[in-house]
Amino acid sequence: MQQTPTAGQTAGHRAPASPGSAIEKAADTFLNRGLNVRHIRFIALGSAIGTGLFYGSASAIQKAGPGVLLAYMIGGAAVFMVMRALGEMAVRHPVSGSFGQYASRYLGPRAGFVTGWTYVFEMAIVAIADVTAFSIYMGFWFPDVERWIWVLAIIFFLAALNLLNVKVFGELEFWFSLIKVAAIIGMIAGGAAIIVFGFQAGGGSAVAPGLDNLVEHGGFFPHGFEGLLASFAVVMFAFGGIETIGITAGEAADPKKVIPKAVNTVPVRVLLFYVLTLGVLMSLFPWNEVGSNGSPFVQIFSGLGVPAAPHILNAVVITAALSAINSDIFGAGRILFGLSRQGHAPQSFAKVSRHGVPWMTVVMMTGILLVGVVLNAAIPEDVFVLIASIATFATVWVWVMILASHVAMKREIARKGLRASEFPSPWWPAASVLAIGFMAMVIVILGVFEDTRVALYVGAVWLGLLLLAYRLWVRGDGLVRADLVDETASLPMVDTAKASPAPASL
Repeated sequence: MQQTPTAGQTAGHRAPASPGSAIEKAADTFLNRGLNVRHIRFIALGSAIGTGLFYGSASAIQKAGPGVLLAYMIGGAAVFMVMRALGEMAVRHPVSGSFGQYASRYLGPRAGFVTGWTYVFEMAIVAIADVTAFSIYMGFWFPDVERWIWVLAIIFFLAALNLLNVKVFGELEFWFSLIKVAAIIGMIAGGAAIIVFGFQAGGGSAVAPGLDNLVEHGGFFPHGFEGLLASFAVVMFAFGGIETIGITAGEAADPKKVIPKAVNTVPVRVLLFYVLTLGVLMSLFPWNEVGSNGSPFVQIFSGLGVPAAPHILNAVVITAALSAINSDIFGAGRILFGLSRQGHAPQSFAKVSRHGVPWMTVVMMTGILLVGVVLNAAIPEDVFVLIASIATFATVWVWVMILASHVAMKREIARKGLRASEFPSPWWPAASVLAIGFMAMVIVILGVFEDTRVALYVGAVWLGLLLLAYRLWVRGDGLVRADLVDETASLPMVDTAKASPAPASL
């Protein structure tokens, strides 16, 4: 008999396979549904507002100039379609393994294996960069303390928090993200005040602030169409992590309610935050000065006459780094949990603690992050574009697989006459096709430009290794498509109890 999760819990992803299978034996593999809409909105919001904005935006601006605003708009629109596709699948199949299991169900087990492990690869790369960034930020206040000490301390601190109930993670991420959002709103309001009231912006710029800065100094596209294309490597990296919202479906208290709300609001907010913030920045300072005289965000606070600007920004970027690392551990851990349930990772990753947390996956991510302790002194600060481009390849690949899984699901719904989705993706199928084409273009762009080309090589080698690993090591249940439960509600029925008199007795 199939074991049914108790209230507040969710099974990994499928009904058990044949009796006696390895998957069925993992009885202690249920996750707690402890995340509400407030948690999920800010988890997705926080995961997409971090290093890409506070650090990477300067690199994107140098590549495209003010035209980078258009790049963020185009990239944001494409990511919104990815989110709607993921949201439709998450409402139909709210499972913890998320897009890895959707790929396995609709594209085949090999696709699920590659998609899941590529996401783990992406999170590992970004997390190592984030813990290193955290140590650099702490060095601003404590220059005499070795950087590796901060890396070690934050790894164990966040690992311990991730071993607690998932609601603790949700609350922590909520407050981390709230601080970042408040700081960004402050930057936008402060910069707008400088422009409207004609203050002379601080930070060493001799150019008066104003909207004219968006079209002067070489024009809106100072590096032409080529510069716009080059910026996409960093722009798409900035949006990376927003797909974490799909992973939360397996632990959402009411996925049919919270997932659509989060999907519909978060991408738009992220897009507005990026476009408004960078628009204000480039109105205050010529695009070729942004980031050249210290952090552009310090320049905004300095322009308002805030003497503690560097300390305010440092506190914000430390919070952003903590939030990013926290989300990386959560997202990679839950995908590993789903991979284990599919037979694509060791079964030990499917075991959960008494708090309903897959503790082995947290331990593995902690081990991966410890590499950051070793590499901390070896990674120079100028490798950001390299790290960003490799992460961009992994991120865009995952997004393509999400879109492809969605297309396959929609075709199956039409072919088999299944129930219509409760949260359908808009403008089907044209928007999905255009989004896939755009993602393919981004991957091609990585190979066109010399400073990001190595990401394409690393990505190709990684995918090749995964295909080899699948062929050599995956056996049994791992060769079977994921059997996901369709939780789509049936059409409303007439309440016969109200339509006719109740019987005199039962």
